Amino acid sequence: MGGVLRDLFLNRAKENPDFDFCLKKGAINFGRKLAKQIKAGFVVLDKEHGACRLVKRINNRPYTFDFTDFRGRDIKEDLLRRDFTINAMALELDKLFSKNAALSLRQKPALDSLSRPHKTAAFKPRMEADRDSAKKETPGGAPLIDPHGGRRDLNAKTIRIVDIRAFDDDPLRILRTFSFASLLDFKIDPATLRLARQKRNKLGGVSYERIRDELFKILDNPRAFDYLVQLDKLKILKVIFPELEKMRGVGQGPYHHLDVWQHSLETVRQLELLAVELKDNREIRIFLDETISGERKRLALLKLGAILHDIGKPAALRREGKKLKFHGHERIGCDMSQEILRRLKLSNDETSALAKIVLWHLRPGYLADNAELTPRAIFRFFRDAGGETISILLLSLADQRATKGPLTTKESRRRHEKVVFGLLKEYFRRKKEKKIPRLLNGDDLMQRFKLEPSPLIGKILSELEEAQAIGKIKHKKDAWQLAKKIVGGSS
Repeated sequence: MGGVLRDLFLNRAKENPDFDFCLKKGAINFGRKLAKQIKAGFVVLDKEHGACRLVKRINNRPYTFDFTDFRGRDIKEDLLRRDFTINAMALELDKLFSKNAALSLRQKPALDSLSRPHKTAAFKPRMEADRDSAKKETPGGAPLIDPHGGRRDLNAKTIRIVDIRAFDDDPLRILRTFSFASLLDFKIDPATLRLARQKRNKLGGVSYERIRDELFKILDNPRAFDYLVQLDKLKILKVIFPELEKMRGVGQGPYHHLDVWQHSLETVRQLELLAVELKDNREIRIFLDETISGERKRLALLKLGAILHDIGKPAALRREGKKLKFHGHERIGCDMSQEILRRLKLSNDETSALAKIVLWHLRPGYLADNAELTPRAIFRFFRDAGGETISILLLSLADQRATKGPLTTKESRRRHEKVVFGLLKEYFRRKKEKKIPRLLNGDDLMQRFKLEPSPLIGKILSELEEAQAIGKIKHKKDAWQLAKKIVGGSS
């Protein structure tokens, strides 16, 4: 029932197929016995409501089997409590097996018959259409149980809640409405959208881990911008990120054509356009497709960075005459972003990466504004940006492209793009180079200058590394002379 039927009708393959089974009662006991029999992993999901999960690897692919007790008197009452009509369909396995048509992953003809398109009674009243839909043949000829028109909504590519109480039963379904729409490229039923807006505040009671997972499903979509705009218009986004409200309506001066919040959304759009533009760049594509934690990819995290990159501007806003200044907004935004990511329970790697992206997002622009891009400036940028160099450069490009005020000139934009693309090329070139060994190490310094372990050692090594990288020193003799100068200057 549920998702597996939906995906079969859509002829949609999943890497890790999951199957849902409903029993009148005793689902946990049944699941435990079955797990032993087929040697599968077993876990109780919800003892009170009789839910358990089996995980079995078949032909090197993981399959998930969920077993639950009826949530209601019968299967129809159970389906009434599901989230969306496209997930509220079922098959009666006893009837399926009685026709010698056991559902098998190897039974291609049966699966093909389920995924084959059917005609739909588009102009019949809903109850009659639902009744016809329930009679559609499925694998092995078993009748489909579809009391809420899930098959009809699949054909119409529509996300629709089953019952008006759906969002009360589980408010996370408000976000799942959009994550499912983004996953399947479906439209959302207008009545469902209206109810999502009405019930939006209930999301405040949902754990942030669950919110995070649905949010990243949306961010993972190549057109996440469209769904973020919808969530914003329905005032759902501000329930998740109340900090964003202070960005709304904050002007930014003549270099910008949008307020801080609309500019941040536009930066997401420009980032998605940039990802398409650079899709044939293998090195960038591999970086953006990298999984940084769980199932979350770098590009999705970078989109969140685009949303948050100017979050510190309202707090940093100062007026100097007729000019608006936002000095230090990147550092304020870095602190605010880390707090939001901790709330979302993102990993340390993700939190560290996004903090660095927000902190240094202005740096490429500063480099582009300089009359000369020196080796020292390039070295320091790469040193500070570290593993997030690509993310910071791409965000800087999207940020610049989202800035179209009257004082933003074609020449400044051309210069910015030339510098950023040049830095990307240089970064990948340096990654392929063999790292130059240090001329001196910490032990050398402590022995020669009779120093104890201290921050001074790190400072000397850092300055030696920079001088060596830009060609200022090439031999040990040069390194000793510079080290002696630094030690003397610190005493």
